[in-house]
Formats: sequence, structure tokens, C-alpha cells
Amino acid sequence: MDHEEAGDDRHPLATSAISVSAAFEDDTGIAEARDMAHTFLTRVQAVHGLPVSRRAIGMVQLVVSELVTNARKYAPGPCLLTLEVTDGAARISVWDSSTVLPSILAPDPSRIGQHGLEIVAAVCVGFSIHREPVGKRITADVMLADDPGGALSGRQML
Repeated sequence: MDHEEAGDDRHPLATSAISVSAAFEDDTGIAEARDMAHTFLTRVQAVHGLPVSRRAIGMVQLVVSELVTNARKYAPGPCLLTLEVTDGAARISVWDSSTVLPSILAPDPSRIGQHGLEIVAAVCVGFSIHREPVGKRITADVMLADDPGGALSGRQML
């Protein structure tokens, strides 16, 4: 796993991004990716002073787990996970080498399995799938702070 971190020490509400990236080449990377997400968000809160709710940490770990699992399961070669914080949200981006674009299946409580993207889309405020020159990239946004009333702000497709 290779890590690369960027950011600056400007005001915590600055629009510049704070990010970390890692490549994962085997199934042990799924747990490492979840741990990386937890460590990254804990550091964002401690070092940069941004509010990060426990719900957000859990949701980011869930999204990371689902997206990295899918990439490892359905695409040959490594996958690249990038976590970025900007404008009060965590952006989770997973690239893999497969050109096959996944689809979100309609909810079906009797279906066993294949609920991952359905769950990811439901818990995120933004979600997109894009074909790249090589492979594809799935991106999902999770708000870092909870609304005092418990609502998530403005869900949108990216």
C-alpha cells in the first residue's frame, strides 16, 4: 500500500483539499482501506480542526469497504483509493481497471447480495460512476458533520 498525503495549514474552512491515496493489490487491502479511512478522518479532525461526526466516520468506512471490495472482486489488477476532504465532505474515489460500469439494482429485500452500490448511493450526498481512459472511477461524497436536526444536507448525483 502506497500513501501520499497533501494539504495545507490554512484556515480549516479553506477550499483547498486535504487528501490521502493508496493502491491495493489483494483482498487484505479491504481492511487496510477501512483503517486508512478511519485514521485519515481522525487526523483531519485533530490536525485541521474540522468537525467529523462518528456517523460520518462509520459511513466513510462503509463506503470505502463496499467500493474497494467491488474493485477487488470484479476488476483485474490493483485499485486506487483516494480520500479527500473539501467543502465539509469526505470524497471517496475508487479507480479500477475494469471498463464495465456497474449499475445500482432496484431494491429487492429477497435478493441475497449485490446491495453494495444501492447502500452506498443511499448513504452518500453525492455519487457518480465515470469511465476513464483506462478503467473506471466511482466517486461518493459523505458529509463530515451532522445537521443539528440529524438531517443530511442536499443529496445530489455528481
